[in-house]
Amino acid sequence: MYIKKIILAIVVIGLVVAAFFANFVYKAMLKPNTAFNNETAYVYIPSNANYSDVRSQLEPLLEDIESFDDLAEQKKYTTHVKAGKFAIKKGMTNNDIINSIRSGNLPVKVSFNNQSTLEKLAGRISNEIEADSVSLLKVMLEEKFLAENNFNNATALGMYLPNSYEFFWNTDAEGFRDRMLTEYKRFWNEKRTEKAEAIGLTANQVIALASIVYEESKQASEQPRIAGVYMNRLRIGMPLQADPTLKFAAYQLPKYKNTVIKRVLNIHKDIESPYNTYLNRGLPPGLIAMPDISAIDAVLNYEKHSYLYFAADAKRFGFHKFAKTLAQHNGNAREYQRYLSSQGINK
Repeated sequence: MYIKKIILAIVVIGLVVAAFFANFVYKAMLKPNTAFNNETAYVYIPSNANYSDVRSQLEPLLEDIESFDDLAEQKKYTTHVKAGKFAIKKGMTNNDIINSIRSGNLPVKVSFNNQSTLEKLAGRISNEIEADSVSLLKVMLEEKFLAENNFNNATALGMYLPNSYEFFWNTDAEGFRDRMLTEYKRFWNEKRTEKAEAIGLTANQVIALASIVYEESKQASEQPRIAGVYMNRLRIGMPLQADPTLKFAAYQLPKYKNTVIKRVLNIHKDIESPYNTYLNRGLPPGLIAMPDISAIDAVLNYEKHSYLYFAADAKRFGFHKFAKTLAQHNGNAREYQRYLSSQGINK
């Protein structure tokens, strides 16, 4: 009789333990544990994060953070935190969540264009990945890196080709910069390199000219013709006389800080700057803005023609009128200047 009681007690204890274990397994591993209404929530775990940091992000998203703690401890996640961007889907269990934040690092799409300086580019990228703008700018301007890859401060922006790229969110500054160098080298394939050599320009010079072409016109269909005008001027030793370079030179001066130049005036043509292509022949030291790839290819495949001049078309906004003679150009220019005056645009 005594032995039966012992056996019964052991069975009861075993059932209690089994029930407790089953309840733990259900709550920790099988029961949905999300507390948000959207289909997916995202967590961004920094590179130096510990479990406490992860927990603080997860707590508002979970019904029962304590059960998550228990399983995280059991699965040793608490001491093996992974950095990155991770998705938590509505209805996930603790086990699903841990598996996701352990091995489901998601790429993010990083897109940029029209960034006129490295400072602005660094600021833009810092909103997309973990690296901050200060560390990004520091590696972008690292002298050793620039020298080893045939760049300098004036040409460094040209390494960053506007496009959409995939990165892991926890990419650091050097990782971003080095990936952009890889993309730059991929862009400058054998075919493009041969075209640059055929027109007598280096890659940096092509991009410098492309930045002028792009600032002159955002119309991809017109860019090869504008590039052809500048190539004609370079060929005969004529100054480029590109108004966008005057604006760039002006914006470097305190006088023009936080201003927008809508109309280039004669006073701008007297600015002492290597970027003043009215005073200096040839290409400027570097690019004046970030050109689209269409403008770079427009320079490499510039239209061969006899035009030496162009002026904005007052009747077709965004387009230009081209001329072979100065007399014809002056007529086109006067027409556009009259239009500006009629709109009250005097500076």
